[in-house]
Amino acid sequence: MPQLRDVMRRDYVTVAPEDSLGELAEKMVAASAGSAVVKDFGRLIGIVTERDLLKAMAARVHTSESRVREWMTSDPVTAPPDTDVDDAAKTMIENNFRHLPVVERETVLGVVSLRRVVGAQIGTPVPASPEAG
Repeated sequence: MPQLRDVMRRDYVTVAPEDSLGELAEKMVAASAGSAVVKDFGRLIGIVTERDLLKAMAARVHTSESRVREWMTSDPVTAPPDTDVDDAAKTMIENNFRHLPVVERETVLGVVSLRRVVGAQIGTPVPASPEAG
């Protein structure tokens, strides 16, 4: 059974809580990423996703004024790199999210999407290119 270390994106996007949503969106687009890890002084404090950006847009916020801290999910659920993809899929489905930070001790090693997990489950890995999400 594949583990998260086998399928996670190691080139994940990182932002600071004081970054604007516009800066966040630029970074996510440039990396073709569906989420970004929020770090404060190097410590994981949150995650922000495409869904969070949609919620902000629906609230008609100004992307140059609104800050990541206002829209992120604080203290996100994480998983160690030796987690089986089946267990990761179950965690994501049960908690209704699609991006899971992969953490060892207190270090973020990568982020795995539900798409990558399902790809591993069915034997069709998502390509390693950044466009793959």
